Amino acid sequence: MRYISTRGDRTAKQFCDILLEGLAPDGGLYLPERYPQVQTETLEAWRSLSYADLAFEILSLYIDDIPASDLRALCHKTYTKTAFGTDAIVPVRQLKEGIFIQALSNGPTLAFKDMAMQLLGNLFEYELGRRGETLNILGATSGDTAVRRSMPCAVNAACGSL
Repeated sequence: MRYISTRGDRTAKQFCDILLEGLAPDGGLYLPERYPQVQTETLEAWRSLSYADLAFEILSLYIDDIPASDLRALCHKTYTKTAFGTDAIVPVRQLKEGIFIQALSNGPTLAFKDMAMQLLGNLFEYELGRRGETLNILGATSGDTAVRRSMPCAVNAACGSL
């Protein structure tokens, strides 16, 4: 899968390159050159997967420069009962007939952003380790969550925090 900028730069890059780059050189965000199509049968098969396995299946449609076994391991390292307080990771509860609510605040900072930030930290750690590089992350918070808790890589050897 290759990614291009939303501001017109058509230089296609792979996922791990844009992961560490952030914004495109022209200031744009990266988006896939094409979006994968998922068939109804595949969606039905995914219904029985754990959250970590579902995350792997979806991410593997967009990430082809991390070996599948490594990406699966990263998903299983990220989406755990220890981190999210429940095997369901994002439990769904029925409020009344036909109305359900999904809990997205079970992560370490008790905020919905944990769903992505926990994985992002593990992806940073993985790719920096592959490259033998380090990265300093400067984070800011509105005060509702602590940056160190939302970025697991901020406290390991591959990433530093200021």
